[in-house]
Amino acid sequence: MLSTIQDRNRLAGGADNRWEVMTRLYQDKLTELVSTLDLGQGLALKLSVRQFFNGAALYAGDAMCASWSPVGLAFRLPAKQVSELIDGGQAIPLKYFAKGHIKKGYALFENPADKDPSILKEYFLQAIAQADTGA
Repeated sequence: MLSTIQDRNRLAGGADNRWEVMTRLYQDKLTELVSTLDLGQGLALKLSVRQFFNGAALYAGDAMCASWSPVGLAFRLPAKQVSELIDGGQAIPLKYFAKGHIKKGYALFENPADKDPSILKEYFLQAIAQADTGA
């Protein structure tokens, strides 16, 4: 089952609501993709999409396993798989900010719309399984 959690600590409609607009956009995109791929069926962990930074994150239980933001769609995967995807040119390291550090354990896909949905579903399921093991 998928639930969407809004950040109720921020007031919407202020003089500068770009944060709310951006996070809502990615929250809606991620929620739609997760629903379209039918990820919640038969999972032991509850899935939820939450706002963060200027994007949205997918949580399996209490663990973040994927995120979608202006930099792209990122999955938390086993270190070996992340290295293989990056070394093979299929993904890049995740950095939320240009001068920020690389977020270890994540593979980033800059143009997720160009990916086959079945491949995205496999990455989501692997990321959810990783969250389930607590790794």
